[in-house]
Amino acid sequence: MDALVEQAAVGDWAGLDGKVVSFTPAGWRAQNPFEGQSVRVRSTGVGAVYHDGAWEMGVVRASSVTIGGEQVVGSRTGAISSPTGGTIVDVEGRACLGAILNALRTHGLIASS
Repeated sequence: MDALVEQAAVGDWAGLDGKVVSFTPAGWRAQNPFEGQSVRVRSTGVGAVYHDGAWEMGVVRASSVTIGGEQVVGSRTGAISSPTGGTIVDVEGRACLGAILNALRTHGLIASS
């Protein structure tokens, strides 16, 4: 099983910060991480990926998230504009809420009506 040596390691792990260690029949062996390598941080259960010379903890990169065959998160769309002044608050409020709901549907965060 591989393990990621955390920063400021002490004792037997001193000087191995950020390296991946593996237990072999000959004992622990350390290796430098490589671009795209992924490990799970055992103490937190969070995934880590070596990207651009550093470990990224808990970052997930994807074009969409699908659960049970349904997309629940997709690509980001344009921003929702803020309502501007006016005398008919109800119309602006409904338009703003409609835009928010539409954005949530577009992102797959809520079901379409």
